[in-house]
Amino acid sequence: MKPHEIEQKSMEIITKELGDRTFQEPEFSVIKRCIHTSADFDYADNLKFSSQSVRQGIEAIKRGAHIVTDTNMAFAGINKGVLGRFGGEAHCFMADEDVALEAKERGVTRSTICMERGANLSGEIIFAIGNAPTALIRICELIEEGKIKPALVIGAPVGFVNVLESKERLLSMKDVPYIVAGGRKGGSNIVAAICNAMLYEAKKEEASERV
Repeated sequence: MKPHEIEQKSMEIITKELGDRTFQEPEFSVIKRCIHTSADFDYADNLKFSSQSVRQGIEAIKRGAHIVTDTNMAFAGINKGVLGRFGGEAHCFMADEDVALEAKERGVTRSTICMERGANLSGEIIFAIGNAPTALIRICELIEEGKIKPALVIGAPVGFVNVLESKERLLSMKDVPYIVAGGRKGGSNIVAAICNAMLYEAKKEEASERV
């Protein structure tokens, strides 16, 4: 089987195994891609969406939004070709030497500094957090301080320390479009899957609009 045939078959299996459960689109596409990436059907239940958040993310992508993530693994997994066709770029500042230096001087995590760097980018920004709770907390702080107004925040840090607290903080915020992986689950692969689900939907809609 060719790669696209394998993916199509996988999506068919996922839809079949979900049985009678139905979800609205485009949220369902995000759910299926997270399950496809992880083989974990819990994502049918634990993904939390603010009203119209996926639609807002897709429209932001179509307007050329940038994606800022907290790990190079998520950065590597995001389809930058599709993102680029709309004028957007993916960014991860974790490997920058000056980020590490500033983090050491200020006594904070590199992820915190990376989010501040992302906040200084021009244009619309989608923040995609798949590892560091401190990154998600800093985003929430920047929003509360009125310094940023993200097009979308994907909150999916994975682990045990401050993970639940960071997600709950995002969920409690009003007028902030979010997609959150509930509980301790998440990760760079899940963040990339969510981004790609929106990217592929944007690409599909663009092709449909040309017909």
